[in-house]
Amino acid sequence: MQFKRPSLKRLAFLLLVITPLVAWMFVKPIRVVAPQLMNVSCLSTTICVDDVAKYPEAERLYAEAAHFVAATVGPVERTPKVIFCASMVCAQSFGLGARSAVTIGSFGTVIGPRAWQAHYVRHEMIHHLQAERIGIIPLLFKPSWFVEGMAYTLSQDPRVPLAEPFEDYRKQFRAWYASINHQQLWGQARKL
Repeated sequence: MQFKRPSLKRLAFLLLVITPLVAWMFVKPIRVVAPQLMNVSCLSTTICVDDVAKYPEAERLYAEAAHFVAATVGPVERTPKVIFCASMVCAQSFGLGARSAVTIGSFGTVIGPRAWQAHYVRHEMIHHLQAERIGIIPLLFKPSWFVEGMAYTLSQDPRVPLAEPFEDYRKQFRAWYASINHQQLWGQARKL
């Protein structure tokens, strides 16, 4: 029995149509690229909410985080899209699970109901900045103590101690950060 080789058209169809559909169905965080399809209202190019009445609070948290991160860590080049979920239904539609919030590279962020606090939004904006400055793929290969420790430390997360391993990540990042010239943060980070 001979097998037919798949045609280039068939292969292109699989790659361009089927693969994104399967990802949309099963890899829920990817839904940040088109949040309007998930029953949220995007009242600006950067802020989406599932409860329109909470938009002013989301806007305040976003503005505070953007200002804080620009002043203390560095300016964000491409303003991130942030989906603020007031309900667990919304959070679960983006695959948040047990997490309070998640940032998907530089594509977008989902803030769950428990994360409507300044330090959480700052934390996620720092992850966005990491993806911009280091690159989405290279960031995947950076040590967890750097990625998470930086976000917990520089967001000024007030919780002490954090659950493990995050408290240890914060301690490791603080030690590393104290040993470098802060003006060379991103160059040093790329070397990790």
